[in-house]
Amino acid sequence: MLDADATLPWPDGMSAGQAAGMFVTYQTGICALEHRAKLQAGETLLVHAAAGGVGSAAVQLGKALGARVIGTAGGADKCAVARQMGADDVVDYATEDLVTRVKELTDGRGADVIYDPIGGDVFDASRRLVAFEGRILVIGFVAGRFAEAPTNHVLIKNYAVVGVHWAFYRRVAPEWIPRWQGRLNDLWAARKIAPLVGAELPLREAPEALRRLGSRGTTGKVVLVP
Repeated sequence: MLDADATLPWPDGMSAGQAAGMFVTYQTGICALEHRAKLQAGETLLVHAAAGGVGSAAVQLGKALGARVIGTAGGADKCAVARQMGADDVVDYATEDLVTRVKELTDGRGADVIYDPIGGDVFDASRRLVAFEGRILVIGFVAGRFAEAPTNHVLIKNYAVVGVHWAFYRRVAPEWIPRWQGRLNDLWAARKIAPLVGAELPLREAPEALRRLGSRGTTGKVVLVP
């Protein structure tokens, strides 16, 4: 049995795979960018892991909100996916120095908002790349290391480190969830977002889906079909 309060409308015209891949990633994205970071049209948004499920959603949402979007990805294929998602510029961290290239793309200013689902060394780089009065969004720690934010650096450079725990809203402020879903439905209807499904596998192949995710070779969401 599924609690009715935990269900949301299935947007018209969206495939089952897209709907499955939309709920958490796009809810997190709209919460992070619009609600927590207050991303404004004309600002620069830097999205790490821009070809993944979480990152590709942030790229699309950033463009829908009017930002200039710089994506990061590893390898030519993933960089191509980030561009297909709408990124204005893409940095290939497999062949380019992340800090140097982003500073070049922003004339040394850095990014107003940084969307970081990786943590670790990437967060350390983000501290060097955040602009004056910028916001670093802490989305996750897939790198496996909890990065530290030295408060002296936060103060001197005048930026904010903003946590985004979307699931916590479901407990303490559940009224936000349908509001965000309404925004997402409107953006889908306007074709400003389209969840990227990189692979659909039968449910019995769940171990293979996890193996693919662990290999870091996937793009978009990996969906299991019952």
